[in-house]
Amino acid sequence: GISRGRKPSRAPRFAAQIVAIAPSMARLVVGLGNPGSEYEGTRHNVGFAVLDHLAGERGVLFRGPSRLDGWTGPRGFEWARVSADGGDAFLLKPGTYMNRSGDIVAPVARWLAKRGELPAAAAPDATDEDDEPAVDEPPQPQPIQPAGDSILVVYDDMDLDVGRLRLRPHGGHGGQNGMRSIIHRLATDRFPRLRVGIGRAGTDAARHVLSPFSESERQEIEVSIAEATEALEAWLDGDEFTDVMTRFHSRWNLRDS
Repeated sequence: GISRGRKPSRAPRFAAQIVAIAPSMARLVVGLGNPGSEYEGTRHNVGFAVLDHLAGERGVLFRGPSRLDGWTGPRGFEWARVSADGGDAFLLKPGTYMNRSGDIVAPVARWLAKRGELPAAAAPDATDEDDEPAVDEPPQPQPIQPAGDSILVVYDDMDLDVGRLRLRPHGGHGGQNGMRSIIHRLATDRFPRLRVGIGRAGTDAARHVLSPFSESERQEIEVSIAEATEALEAWLDGDEFTDVMTRFHSRWNLRDS
């Protein structure tokens, strides 16, 4: 219980500001999907498809966690490193099912931040000035948190027509279970994302997201995967996210009009 006459210790509060990304620091790009050959080419796996295309453009191959030097965390993912003008980037495809994506993304992001390969969030402000110190409770070390603007997640969105692309600097999960998991495990929704439209579902949303694209839709989505890759490359090469968003939205709006 809490001793009388003393205020309970408060949970550390992280400052709202975040450290700017230095040129030598990496950016983390996450693509969402489901593991297994039976899910290849389905709507829900378009995040994987974008990262596969990006890796192909940069001439790198995905590897398993056993090839990641120093990693001792959960094993279900594939990763690759790419060199870019904005600093080395880390590509990540969680190998859990969609609704557990955060179980991989959060520990990998924190591990990269601890190693200095991602910028860390501002140090926590553990107490207020008028708080009484809890002299009988030693301070607990806080895990290093990655700066949110160094992480970008690519995922499918049923609220967008097939092939429509939208960048956002932050926001909610919009009902997408992979994003729900990542936001929960990172304890923040303040990170960029790239949504890829997969078309609206009928009465069975689960069946829709696990279905393949039609032949005509496939042509549209392949163009969008290439255009999404161009936007990611601009961000990885050092362009500010807001500039990338403005420039590519203008281009995509012209295409979609």
